[in-house]
Amino acid sequence: MLRREPCRLSFRSWLAVTVGVLLGWKPSACSDLPGSRPNILLLMADDLGVGDVGCYGNNTIRTPNIDRLAKDGVMLTQHIAAASVCTPSRAAFLTGRYPVRSGMVSSNGYRVLQWTAASGGLPTNETTFAKILKDTGYATGLIGKWHLGLNCQSSNDHCHHPLNHGFDHFYGMPFSMMGDCVHWELSEKRVGLENKLNFCSQIMAIAALTFTTGKLIHLMAGSWALVIWSTVAAILLSVSSYFTGALIVHADCFLMRNHTITEQPMHFQRTTSLILKEISSFVKRNKQGPFLLFVSFLQVHTPLITTEKFAGRSLHGPYGDNTEEMDWMVGQILDTLDVEGLTNNTLVYFTSDHGGSLEAQLGNNQYGGWNGIYKGGKGMGGWEGGIRVPGIFRWPGVLPAGRVIHEPTSLMDVFPTVVQLAGGQVPQDRVIDGRDLLPLLRGTARHSDHEFLLHYCGKFLHAARWHQRDRGAVWKVHYVTPVFHPDGAGACYGKAVCPCSGHGVSRHDPPLLFDLSRDPSEAHALTPDTEPSFYQVMQRVGKAVEEHRRTLGPVPLQLDTLDNVWRPWLQPCCGPFPLCWCDQEGDGR
Repeated sequence: MLRREPCRLSFRSWLAVTVGVLLGWKPSACSDLPGSRPNILLLMADDLGVGDVGCYGNNTIRTPNIDRLAKDGVMLTQHIAAASVCTPSRAAFLTGRYPVRSGMVSSNGYRVLQWTAASGGLPTNETTFAKILKDTGYATGLIGKWHLGLNCQSSNDHCHHPLNHGFDHFYGMPFSMMGDCVHWELSEKRVGLENKLNFCSQIMAIAALTFTTGKLIHLMAGSWALVIWSTVAAILLSVSSYFTGALIVHADCFLMRNHTITEQPMHFQRTTSLILKEISSFVKRNKQGPFLLFVSFLQVHTPLITTEKFAGRSLHGPYGDNTEEMDWMVGQILDTLDVEGLTNNTLVYFTSDHGGSLEAQLGNNQYGGWNGIYKGGKGMGGWEGGIRVPGIFRWPGVLPAGRVIHEPTSLMDVFPTVVQLAGGQVPQDRVIDGRDLLPLLRGTARHSDHEFLLHYCGKFLHAARWHQRDRGAVWKVHYVTPVFHPDGAGACYGKAVCPCSGHGVSRHDPPLLFDLSRDPSEAHALTPDTEPSFYQVMQRVGKAVEEHRRTLGPVPLQLDTLDNVWRPWLQPCCGPFPLCWCDQEGDGR
């Protein structure tokens, strides 16, 4: 039998509900659900393709624990991320709002936070579901990846830190796993920075040589100052290039517990065990409940660091190994719930922040995910492969086991869903784009509340989807699509991700139209000749887009260049900068 939990509200929550009732709001606290106010465990993979999971059709990568979640719970087949790259997608997940509303987008190529010591990040005036749940009496924790900013003015103001966004406890990487953490061949920024510094060094060296020659043959008058300064600049630029890799490893690849750096740089072979130990500790400390725990896996982002136990086990090289290790971690976490007697009173959710990376490729080796039948991948704002992700909910005794839902849903829906379950109030002072999923998950509603979903790439709208319920159709309109390279390829090979604007995209007039209910692979664009409803669909979607745009207001763009460059004074450091080295984890754990 399910254990019934009394509805425990903090004074702040009681006051909020009381005021809400007086103002005519319908309080959601103390719902009539069995086991109301459950523990909430949110599991998010990093860069996992929807086609990489067994229950979504993969029969060569072994994911028995994720598959078990789907068998015992509800599986969403049209679950959509609000962005196709990490930072904006995670911002939308936590706030229930399109990232363009919070400014977690850019107008240039910097589509995610580039440095831990950048000043951009999730604005403090944004409300996360963690903040609301904390106010209703939940213990709130985040373990794993953050990648939503850290500091604003100094190296320890922690304005964007998870603890400033509603989490009681944080353990993990403030930034993100990346190839540059281990000086890998697939580099996010190291190689580009080294090339720029080397080029500048060569220019200064040529200038120094030119000035020297001019002085020696008496073609230039004056002092030797130009020669000296250009030579010094060339040497400094060359030295900077040499140490760029080490700077990135120390600047971005470290672990924190709350506000304290515990390991800088990281020792990756023990990271998985440290993460699991922290998760187990959090659950045991808070098993009297209720708790919210967001486990943000470092897997399966490059460089695909995998422990010896799983290295070489899969049929798909390092990527498959890393995926299977993450699935094992899911199993360990679920086992912890079982051992502590929490399974029946815990809502578990599994997803990925966006689609798998097709461009993560070296030679014949693929280091990114597989997006199944869906076109495109990570970084592509409109194509399904970049935004369609796994979505699995399990709550024994409340959600029907084995249920599969094909309705359009969004990662943003987690916000109102968990807020309502926790007895909180969805904010009334801002637009919330997510919708409560519980009626759909329980089977009391036939359709998703989403009639339209918008698909952005940076600040640019690339596509929109319309769920025409009376016809059972899901239309997809593409206004902008990336130009694949080479011609005929399904990705932008040779680049980290496809661009959002400029010469690397095609603008369509009239837009491209697909019926996802008949053509989920987006292989056959419809025309007025092949689809009688072509103009009706275009008109209806165009009207919805205009209505959406009227709800947007001006906000500072957190990922544009000025807020997205390395600032030495914002750099978190164990010791006096630049001596950033410590190991508080090296005590046998």
